[in-house]
Amino acid sequence: MRKYILHRCNESPQEGEIPVDSIATVFVSSETMDHPIDYAFDQQRGPGGTRWLAQNGGEQTVILAFDTPQTIHQVAIEVEERDVHRTQEIQLSVSADGGKKYRELRRQEFNFSPESTTFEREEWTITEAGVTHVRLWIKPDKGGKDCRATLTSLTLR
Repeated sequence: MRKYILHRCNESPQEGEIPVDSIATVFVSSETMDHPIDYAFDQQRGPGGTRWLAQNGGEQTVILAFDTPQTIHQVAIEVEERDVHRTQEIQLSVSADGGKKYRELRRQEFNFSPESTTFEREEWTITEAGVTHVRLWIKPDKGGKDCRATLTSLTLR
């Protein structure tokens, strides 16, 4: 499934953030109607913020295809899970050739335990120029549980 975001969010990006909603097309493998990919970019962050939720279980992909190449200095990801014990794995990759080849930059696991740990935030400092595409590959549970991927926010600077 492809997702084209055609409108601006109600709130403006924080200072220095790349305004993904106005300079990129977002491709997503699946989404639920009540938790669309738009929520990952809507400024409603932190615990209890809005979030994207995959419609289907299993591995998911989110790709940002920029209108013009971008320089990225930082990537921040937030994930919240209040219901299921699981370990979600995320892989961040970039492309500088229009999405033909990707280079992995980071791989991170988020461990969730509803009694104690329900929210994770990671900020990665990177220096990548000429980025045409950013790809997040998400495995919702390394242990093989049938659960769905989720993402509270994805911000780029």
